[in-house]
Amino acid sequence: MGPEVPLLNDYKQEFFWKRFPQTLLGGPRLKLGYCAPPYVYLHQLLLFLTPCMLGGVGTVLYQVGLLGDAYAATLSGGLMLAVAAILQTLAQCVARRSGVVQRLSAQNNILADEEEVEFSHCVAPETVRFIVPGKKFMVNVVLHTLLAGMLCGLGTWYLLPGSLSALYGGMGAAMPVFALSWVTLCSGEYALIVNTPPETATFQPQDTYEITALTRPLYILIFIAVDLIYRLTDPMNELRLACQVLHVVFVVLPVLWALGTLPPPDALLLWAMEQILVLGLGGSPMATNLRLLVMFLISAGVAVSTFFIPSTLGVVLFTVGMGYLLSQDGSQLGAVFGHRRAPSSTLSLGLKGLPLCLIFLAGAMANGGLLHHYLYEPTTHTGNLSLDGAPLEVLPSVRFNGAQAAVGYMLICLLVLSRGFREIQGVFLLGGTLRNPLYPRQMGCSQAFRRSCRCLRLAGYLRRVLLNLVSPFAMIAFLALDGSLQDLSTASLAVGFTRAFRMVWQSSEDALLQMVVVVLVRLGSIGAPATGWHSLGTGVQLLVVGLLIDRASQFISKLKFALTVIVTSWTETKQRRQSTSAMLALNAVLCPLLLAELVLSALLSAPLLPLFTLPIFLVGFPRPLRSWPGTPGTACPCPDSVYYQQLSTRLASALRGAIACGALGAAPPGSHFLCRFQDRVMWLTLLERGYGYCTLNIKGLELQETSCHTLEARRMDEVFEAALAQTHRPNHWRQMLNPHWGNTLTPCCALPVKLYSDARNVLTGIIDSHEHLRKLRGDYVKVLLWLLLQRCAQRDRLTPQLQEKAPLSPVANSSSSQRALQRDVQLSTHLPGSHSSTFSSSSSSSSSSPGQRGSLSSSADWLDDDDLFGPQITRRPAQPQERNFSLPGSVEVLSLYENMALSALPPLRPLGLGLPAADRGSGGLHDASSLPASQRRLSGPHSQLLPGEWRTAPLAPPQMLQLQPLIPSDWFHFAVGRLTVGGQHTVALLQEERDVLELFGQVSLSCLVALGLEAELPSPSLVFRLYGGGAPWSEALDWLKGRRELHQLALKAFRYSFKLLFDQASLGPLDSPEELQATLDEYEHHWYIGTATDHGWQESVRQEKPFLFSLGHDLAMGTYTGRVLTLQEQLVYVGQVCAEGVRGQWANLSWELLYATNDDEERYSIQAHPVLLRNLTVQAADPPLGYPIYSSAPLHLACL
Repeated sequence: MGPEVPLLNDYKQEFFWKRFPQTLLGGPRLKLGYCAPPYVYLHQLLLFLTPCMLGGVGTVLYQVGLLGDAYAATLSGGLMLAVAAILQTLAQCVARRSGVVQRLSAQNNILADEEEVEFSHCVAPETVRFIVPGKKFMVNVVLHTLLAGMLCGLGTWYLLPGSLSALYGGMGAAMPVFALSWVTLCSGEYALIVNTPPETATFQPQDTYEITALTRPLYILIFIAVDLIYRLTDPMNELRLACQVLHVVFVVLPVLWALGTLPPPDALLLWAMEQILVLGLGGSPMATNLRLLVMFLISAGVAVSTFFIPSTLGVVLFTVGMGYLLSQDGSQLGAVFGHRRAPSSTLSLGLKGLPLCLIFLAGAMANGGLLHHYLYEPTTHTGNLSLDGAPLEVLPSVRFNGAQAAVGYMLICLLVLSRGFREIQGVFLLGGTLRNPLYPRQMGCSQAFRRSCRCLRLAGYLRRVLLNLVSPFAMIAFLALDGSLQDLSTASLAVGFTRAFRMVWQSSEDALLQMVVVVLVRLGSIGAPATGWHSLGTGVQLLVVGLLIDRASQFISKLKFALTVIVTSWTETKQRRQSTSAMLALNAVLCPLLLAELVLSALLSAPLLPLFTLPIFLVGFPRPLRSWPGTPGTACPCPDSVYYQQLSTRLASALRGAIACGALGAAPPGSHFLCRFQDRVMWLTLLERGYGYCTLNIKGLELQETSCHTLEARRMDEVFEAALAQTHRPNHWRQMLNPHWGNTLTPCCALPVKLYSDARNVLTGIIDSHEHLRKLRGDYVKVLLWLLLQRCAQRDRLTPQLQEKAPLSPVANSSSSQRALQRDVQLSTHLPGSHSSTFSSSSSSSSSSPGQRGSLSSSADWLDDDDLFGPQITRRPAQPQERNFSLPGSVEVLSLYENMALSALPPLRPLGLGLPAADRGSGGLHDASSLPASQRRLSGPHSQLLPGEWRTAPLAPPQMLQLQPLIPSDWFHFAVGRLTVGGQHTVALLQEERDVLELFGQVSLSCLVALGLEAELPSPSLVFRLYGGGAPWSEALDWLKGRRELHQLALKAFRYSFKLLFDQASLGPLDSPEELQATLDEYEHHWYIGTATDHGWQESVRQEKPFLFSLGHDLAMGTYTGRVLTLQEQLVYVGQVCAEGVRGQWANLSWELLYATNDDEERYSIQAHPVLLRNLTVQAADPPLGYPIYSSAPLHLACL
């Protein structure tokens, strides 16, 4: 990646500079990419100034004293309502009448720009459509029209010169505010009723319900509402100052809209509910919008109820109980009460956790209630204060003693212990700066790692006990003994204590820190006058402390992110551009402005947006903590997604303990983590957290690594290796520092996870070895015989079930083979005497005789040395249902060892393969009595073993006789003797019948020839094609594909044979039939041998098959590769990503793609950045902006 990759290409630059003025002005398109008549611009300018002119009418009438302020505002609003109704009616009429014409005109000039419009005159339909596009929904037509009239009326009242003059104390300051404020009001009216501009603050990828048009009117109405409160209530200096400031901000609203600082209505609503829920009501950010809405309403209802409870004891019991219940995972209620099953029994408490929850609830309420009843000491003033016997004119002093003081000291000890135990759980200490000498490094296997972590696990268990059991009860005791409980009649204290009792459970560690801060402040203020801070009450103090800690932590994180972007823009050579020096100098000069942006961004909890990820910072618009509007779980799936699907549940189970013991740090909601194993990169987002549970989203990034992906993945590996490498000089102080402290990734821990390890081997020397390839045919016949025997045994075991329920056999995958099997079973008892009539009728039938199916009249017709895959017969064989000549169970393929006499059968015509064939040399037919055993029909009990249609292969007798030595009789008898799956009937039948070997051998050789393996030394390319199911065409192959079950068995046998070849070449030959039998049994039960694109491969991964094997071909290197997946427990490295860095890059991604439409795959902001991990961060964004190949639904983990 070169440093001078363009930020925007030429086309996008032109597009951006046409769009940005439209955003700044509120909708007028004054810059087009083509020549337009002057009346187009004149119409837009006139409509833009219409609200100002209509408002001016009311303003003038008010100033001359003809109308009061209310009547003047009503007049202006009525006029604007009429104009808006006329515009929308005109737009709807034009859209209905000329919709067809519009489509035809767009088709006429296919070379024209899609945005170009041909204007005919000033009131033409295309002119109206261009200036006033209209609304999609009739509801919006009515709503926006009414809102436009109300907005103009209220805006006229808001900007009356007399009111502004009274507010600022003179017309000198009022007139500039009056003039510029009407520009803001006109832009809001134009966006609402004429043409909605593209907004830089875009939250939804598509504005389906036309919410964007409400953005500017919403903020205008908010400003007007504040001024309305000031005018209609008693004058207050604070409110007057707020109105003065807001009037100035009102002037610069178009600039804030253009910069994207103010959120759209949907993002504003979600952000406001989340901030109130977290900071004001003690809740947690929620995983979905629906959960956020429900939890917000319930929590607000609890706070309101607390205000109306008269008894302090009732307040304690109610808030403790509701705080505990609301901090639980509501999604598991269905699993607890049996309405639905939990996603995984390993990830949730379910019904087994219900008694534990009830015990905790009862214990907490008893703890708070008893302490408050027996040890509570009410005071005569707010706060935990005492008059200390002072005279009335002396202010009360702060005193901190008694039972609450003892609990306060206990809280300090609990905080120190819990934080200490949490710090030693991770790889680094003190925010990732120093190495943890207690953490094990360079562990080769998970078992050794587990043994090395015994002491850390013990510390983790102690932390869990202190934080989850001891701390909540201690904090409840501290709150229950607080003297400010008597003043809950004030709304602030009611909300404060409701939040405090909720935080005890919802976020125990944060609540503990906040209470310790309050305790330390009280200890440092003993004896001081109880004014200001000390008069607020404990509930409000905790709320303020929580807000300050949250915003301070955000500021520090944003500052680190900004410094990382600034420093790496120069230190990273590939990130250094020609303009970098100028940007660094500008940041140095405007350092106070940059700090102000950081402070504003932290106060609003908004992302710090680095424009194009350059050191040019903007304040992004506030949005929910998870950054995206939809529910997590959307991805761009591909065949590799199945590996992440298997991994997600296992990884989530391993993360439960890591989160509970503190190995991942504090891990508040909104945290992001990266997990690395081999070529897999998992992105974890903590969505929600409560007492004993957390909610995660796991994303899987692409495995087909691009150059940018590879560069950042390599840096990830370097960071993890440096963190977990053994220290060679433990006494050297530099070895204790984190060498990658400035990186956005901070290693946390290593987790043992059961997953698939991927091993790839180059098969040069194996697949091209003549020594190994010569064994392939013999191994193939052995394996296929074994699979056929297993199939017979399985079929015999399932026969009673088939007779009772008549379902399709799981082994038989085609209806034709099942029908053949049933036909053989039903007709196997027919007498041989009845065979003659069947053969006679079939031989005389010209429509169905197999003699018509391309049979050859001479054995010379079968001999073709130039054809590797056998004879090329011109006509295809008839369908199985057309063969009415054969007996059920008869063998129509060659029988190599049969000595049965055929004197009982009538003379047969040449029926093709496996029957008497004409000899060109003699010109006659062979005598039936002189036929070899391989050419005689078989019947008897063994005909039930295989379907009759499997014995009708179009194969040449000489070719079959040539391949006869490949049939291993010893291996066959050994395999028959080792059958244990099937019933006794099949085993006895296989052992007693002498013709069984010929029967199975015929089918095996038929499959061998059909696949083109009759050559002694197949080529590597042929082996690769056959492994993938791409055998060379022949009529035998068509015959084989017509028998779906047999074709699958043949393909499976070949894959087993190749795996056998691979294992023998790697581990040595198999010396005995017992070893071969054990190997095939292992293949059958513990392996999936196929290709990575098979559906069975993905199902095997989901079902966690222990081993998988596939054969591949590297086109770039020209080599064949073997891939082995092994399910085993391995160490997965987990690191925390800077949350503010992720939010800032995602905010830039949203701006760049949704507003600037910069979707260039080679754009600067997607190139590799080894410190910011920019490419991986872009991939992990939710679609359509990001492209993770896997994204789990929100996973609820029980981590108590």
